[in-house]
Amino acid sequence: MRSPTRISPAQPSPPHSGSPGVHYRNPYEELAELADPEDPDDPLGIGLKPEDDDADLGGRRGKPAGSGSVDDGEPWSPPNHRRASRRRRGRLKAVPRLAKALIGLVVLGLLLVLGDRWAVMYAERKAEEQLQKKLDLATAPRVTIHGFPFLTQVLGKHLQQVDIAVPDVAADRVSLAEVRAQAQYIRIVGDLPSSFKGAVVGRMKGDVLLSFEDLNRELGASQVRFRALGPSSVRADGKLPVANKEVSLHAKAHIRRQGDRGISTSVTDMRLDIPEIATYRPGPGPRAGLFLHKKAAERISEDSEKARTLLSVPSVAEKLGLAPEEAGQTRNDDRQLDRITGSPRFVPALLGVNLVQAVNDHPQLARKLGIDPTVAAALARLKVPELTDKLQLSFQLPEKAKGIRLANIGVSPEGIRADLTGAELNFGKTR
Repeated sequence: MRSPTRISPAQPSPPHSGSPGVHYRNPYEELAELADPEDPDDPLGIGLKPEDDDADLGGRRGKPAGSGSVDDGEPWSPPNHRRASRRRRGRLKAVPRLAKALIGLVVLGLLLVLGDRWAVMYAERKAEEQLQKKLDLATAPRVTIHGFPFLTQVLGKHLQQVDIAVPDVAADRVSLAEVRAQAQYIRIVGDLPSSFKGAVVGRMKGDVLLSFEDLNRELGASQVRFRALGPSSVRADGKLPVANKEVSLHAKAHIRRQGDRGISTSVTDMRLDIPEIATYRPGPGPRAGLFLHKKAAERISEDSEKARTLLSVPSVAEKLGLAPEEAGQTRNDDRQLDRITGSPRFVPALLGVNLVQAVNDHPQLARKLGIDPTVAAALARLKVPELTDKLQLSFQLPEKAKGIRLANIGVSPEGIRADLTGAELNFGKTR
C-alpha cells in the first residue's frame, strides 16, 4: 500500500523581477514535490526487485537457480568455440593406439582385396582372349580363376583351379553346345598377366553337351527332330522328301564311343511311312521292304476290285498261300473271292507281303492301292548309307584339344553328354 505523502511547507519564492515584494512558485516544482520519492532499486516505480528478476531467470544469470550465490560482478563473455574444438581433439587422442592400428589394418586389407580382385578379372579377360585365339573359337570362352589371394599364386606361378566354359565349339558336322572344364594344379609359363606364354594343367575334368536343338538345326534342317529315347539311344522323327513327295521318317540311333575322342551312332529300326497306306524299311533283312498298314489291308479285304487286282499278281497270290488256279478263280467267282478275303487269315497274311517288286512291275497295282508309283520306285532305290548319313550324330573333339579324352557317354533330355578327362595337358608354349 502506498504510504501517505508528506506535504512540505510553502517556501518563500524569490521575488519576481519587476514586482517587488511579490513571490511566485514554479508549478512543476509543486507537482514534483507531490510525487513519491524515487526508489533506486525501482526507478520505474512498478514494484520490481532484483530478487524477482533472479527468481524468474532461475537464479543469478549464468548460474543454476537455488544455489544461493549472489552476483559477483563477473562480466559476460561470448562462448569460446575453439575451446570446444580442442575438447573434441582431446577425445580423439583418448582413442587407444591399438584401435587406430586395427582400423588402419582393416582399410589396408580392403585395399589389398580390391587390388587382388582387379588382378583376377584382368587375368581372366586375358586368358579368354588367348584361348579364343589359340583354339580358333567363334565365341570367347568364360574363364573363372579360383583361389585367394590371387597375387600370391601369380608370384608362385601356380594356380589352384581354373574353370572354363566354351559355348558353340565346332566338332565335325555338328557343334557342341557347351564344353565345361575344371583345370587344377596349373603351372604358369611366363608372367601373369602381361607376358603369359602358356600353361601345364596337372589334371582336368569336365563335360560336353551335344544338344538336340543343334542337331535339329544342323542335321535335320528343320525337318527332323531328335529326342532322348533311353540312357544310350536317340529317337529321330520328321519328314523326308522322296520323288517330290514327303514321307514320314522314323529311326532309332544308339550312341557309342568312337575311340577315346569321338562319338558315333548306329541307326536301326528306320522306316519311311506313306501315311495310312504303307511303310518302307530300307536295307537287307526279312523286315526290309514295302508293307501295307493294317487299315489299308482291311480296306482291300472289303473292296472287291482292289482284291482282284492284288490277287492277279502271281507273286502276291503265292505270298498269300494261294495256288495259281485258286487265285485265278477269284476273277469271275465272287463267292470264291469272298471266301478268300473274308478269311480271318487274309489281313494278317497280307500285312506280311513285301510289295516292292509287285508295285514296281505293276504300276496299276500301286495306283489301286493308293501308292504313287514314282514314290514306290524312289523308295526302292534308297540306300541305307544314304539315309543313315542324314541322321549321323557322330562328332570328334577338335584336333587342337590334344590330350583330352571322352568317357561316360549318355543321353539326357537336353542332348548327348560325355565326360572329359585329361592330365598333364600343355597349352601354348611350355618352355
